[in-house]
Amino acid sequence: MKLTYPSKVYLNGEWLKPEEAKISVFDRGFLFGDGIYEVVPFYSGKLFLLKEHLDRLKYSLNEVELKCDIGDFEALILKAIDLAKLNQEDGAIYIQVSRGMAPRTHYFPEKYNATVLMYAYKTNLRGFQQEFKDVVVSNDLRWHRCDIKSVSLMANIIANTEAKKGGFAENIMIRDGFFTEGSHSSLFFVKNDTVYTHPNGKFILPGITRNFLIQLCKNNAIEIVEEALPVSALDEVTEVFITGTTTQITAIKNLHFPDKILNFGDEIGKVTKRLQQLFSEEVKKQTGVDLS
Repeated sequence: MKLTYPSKVYLNGEWLKPEEAKISVFDRGFLFGDGIYEVVPFYSGKLFLLKEHLDRLKYSLNEVELKCDIGDFEALILKAIDLAKLNQEDGAIYIQVSRGMAPRTHYFPEKYNATVLMYAYKTNLRGFQQEFKDVVVSNDLRWHRCDIKSVSLMANIIANTEAKKGGFAENIMIRDGFFTEGSHSSLFFVKNDTVYTHPNGKFILPGITRNFLIQLCKNNAIEIVEEALPVSALDEVTEVFITGTTTQITAIKNLHFPDKILNFGDEIGKVTKRLQQLFSEEVKKQTGVDLS
């Protein structure tokens, strides 16, 4: 899919053409990556799990003491979709809040006005049920506050670039002998028809799709265990999948380690298929959009 710039962006109270949108060289988002971001999906123009995404945005802002009133964000999000003429399309909203302009210091300034950026863009949210991907495995070199959705993503970018260079869909990571998550996705394993995923905490992002899927399991008598899977337990795993706002639920066919490749069959596993079906049904229930 060709990547393009949006036709309009919201920046600090104005809707502008991208080339007209400017920030100061002293914006702390530019100087330090001192900012938070969020991505909200929409199907045929209908927002999905908006409250959950905005709640996570508020959580991250609070964790880094970044003051910003997001009370009008829902209205801005709807306007972003409308201005982008995506009311009948699938896509996502990108939101970024930085601490704004201030003299350069390594501590938070006492006075600042947050910089708010927002725009809608088109992306493909169909066909994930047929995808069966290969991923590479590497050590998790990120900081110890992965639960904060910070724009400071250099370690994630390096990991995802490594995957892309190798032709892989994602880079999933290991910390101290246990799987954590992907460079931009949550990670799940199936063992004896039970779904396993790393518990929420400081080593993973509290994925909105991840949390939604956990609730789907609980509501549909699928056993779910929030427990980090050790690499040593991979021999017992029969299915692997990743989740994310635009990834949705994508099955993994092969894990590529430096010294070996682990295969998880030639067809998507039954538990993964069931969860994909349940997810699609819930999207239809909430937005009226049929993903089948």
